[in-house]
Amino acid sequence: MNHADPRSAVRPDYDAPMREIADYVLDYRIDSDEAYATARTMLLDSLACAALAMVHPACVAHLGPLVPGAELRGGARVPYTAYELDPAQAAYSIGSQIRWLDFNDTWLAAEWGHPSDNLGTLLALADYLGRRAEAAGGRGLSVREVLDHAIKAHEIQGCYALRNAFNRVGLDHVILVRLASTALATRMLGGEREAILSAISQAWIDNGALRTYRHAPNTGPRKSWAAGDACRRAVVHALNAVKGEVGYPSALSAPTWGFYDVAMRGRAFEFERPFGSYVMENVLFKISYPAEFHAQTAVECALRLHPQVRDRLDRIARIELRTQEAGRRIIDKTGPLANYADRDHCLQYMVAVPLIFGRLQAEDYGDAIAADPRIDALRAQMTVVEDADFTRDYHDPDRRYIGNAVQVFFDDGSATEAVRVDVPVGHRRRRAEGLPLLMAKFETAIRARLPSAQADTLCALARDPARLDAQPITGFLGLFQP
Repeated sequence: MNHADPRSAVRPDYDAPMREIADYVLDYRIDSDEAYATARTMLLDSLACAALAMVHPACVAHLGPLVPGAELRGGARVPYTAYELDPAQAAYSIGSQIRWLDFNDTWLAAEWGHPSDNLGTLLALADYLGRRAEAAGGRGLSVREVLDHAIKAHEIQGCYALRNAFNRVGLDHVILVRLASTALATRMLGGEREAILSAISQAWIDNGALRTYRHAPNTGPRKSWAAGDACRRAVVHALNAVKGEVGYPSALSAPTWGFYDVAMRGRAFEFERPFGSYVMENVLFKISYPAEFHAQTAVECALRLHPQVRDRLDRIARIELRTQEAGRRIIDKTGPLANYADRDHCLQYMVAVPLIFGRLQAEDYGDAIAADPRIDALRAQMTVVEDADFTRDYHDPDRRYIGNAVQVFFDDGSATEAVRVDVPVGHRRRRAEGLPLLMAKFETAIRARLPSAQADTLCALARDPARLDAQPITGFLGLFQP
């Protein structure tokens, strides 16, 4: 904290957290093969999520120029569309595609979030800069170089999330997307230390979006484009910084007016570990179900119970759900659910659907399925309690579990077993099981959107890490144009 005389106009040094990000972005060298391997998977998975989102008109409506006709020939391309845009608006479009279905990677700690949201910024800016460089006879970034930036963006967002609960003060986790993307975007634009620091300070001065749109009674679709909005803002800050925009060294610690006092109730940031490649190595993938991650294992429990209850739905007396504290606080929701966004953030809804139908897919959050009266009937029979063991394992840095348990009781006094799942298939401890499923998710998604020859090429690249790494990012992204 900065306890200097608040009347003094003497410019201080940049706050330590901002300096540490700048030093990491400029100087740290990634040497983890596991981080790069996971980053490749993350890239493919994110582009699969973008493809799957394209069947949703509400997502497509957010893509393209901010105003009709404001396209940029030779600009950044938006996958699965013909759009060429300025990098800020392309970042918004790509970020919205990746995030729309709540199906991209996840990080859970004191704060939650989705580190691959940063790809909206990284891919848009890499394509824009690469196309400009190639038009001038030069070269842009390779896929490997973009993965390096992605590992660092994951690390910044995830390490801040370990100990700093922005949700506790009502701020949305996309504040960390803006932070990480701003730092990396400034570096991609050629910014050195002063520019990176300036851009980061601007990101903090923006403060943060309220979490209102993620919670009852106001849950709505903004949660699907909020990350894209953060990606867009990051590009703006980076572009301004490399043009020489002045920074604000005590944007965090300034008494009264700084982020700590305004937004964090006077509390400075805390950190569990130095920046490295920990977050990418441990990131969680959503493989089987487009569901808020705290519910992933609950969905798996419900699917295991489906054969035992599908013919006895009208005999169910009660359903007990045990979850982590974070899950109980975020997605334990009763009463009417107004829309898709309300439903995919309701633990009870995400358990009821697989109990009834033996599945959970994006379409199950739509109005047609939600109209089935059995869903709300089962929701009304559910009780949600915190399990202290699940909460402890959730916060343990060596575990990072996301456990849930489900048990169904019938009106004749009988009950199913209490099915418990500690880690979802997308967890690091289930990587061997999950990777083939992730690759199948990727292939299915892109074949539904792209000509077969392009899909064949992309699938071959996915199976050849060295060749994928060596690809110019412009050529790689060109394969996602229909």
